Amino acid sequence: MDFRLIKLGLSRLGLKKLGGLRIVTPQEGFREVARRAPQAEAMAERWAERAMPTWKRLYAMRRRVATVAVGTAAVLLFVHVVFGANGMVVYQQKHAEVQELRNKTEKIRQENEALTQENADLGSDSSKAVEREAREHLHYARPGEVVYVPGEKPRSGSMDTSSARK
Repeated sequence: MDFRLIKLGLSRLGLKKLGGLRIVTPQEGFREVARRAPQAEAMAERWAERAMPTWKRLYAMRRRVATVAVGTAAVLLFVHVVFGANGMVVYQQKHAEVQELRNKTEKIRQENEALTQENADLGSDSSKAVEREAREHLHYARPGEVVYVPGEKPRSGSMDTSSARK
């Protein structure tokens, strides 16, 4: 279906305008394009002349542009490696945490060995180990020995001296 106004017969009636619209036949349109072709070519040439120096400058500076692009990529990569989710900062924190856990593990292992040895000494019929435990924890003493147990330090200013007067 063709909706061009020319097919409706308006051109036969001599109407060239319809409601402010100018009706153009295809032949008139081609003539108008041919008439304005030199102007369009001149405009395209001016744009090309304006764009060409910019393009030539960019082409001449291609090594600088590439160097800046590579430098920017290197800086971004460096920032990502150092401060990223698994960067060097996080790596150093994790490394310190691992070292701390290794130290704790070694300390617990040594404590475990000491307790195992103490358990073995107490389990066997070793009288020295039993005597040492009795002296240290139960404050036992042999006949004739005096055991000194450090007590609480007297508080200054609040000493009760009523027993000393008796």
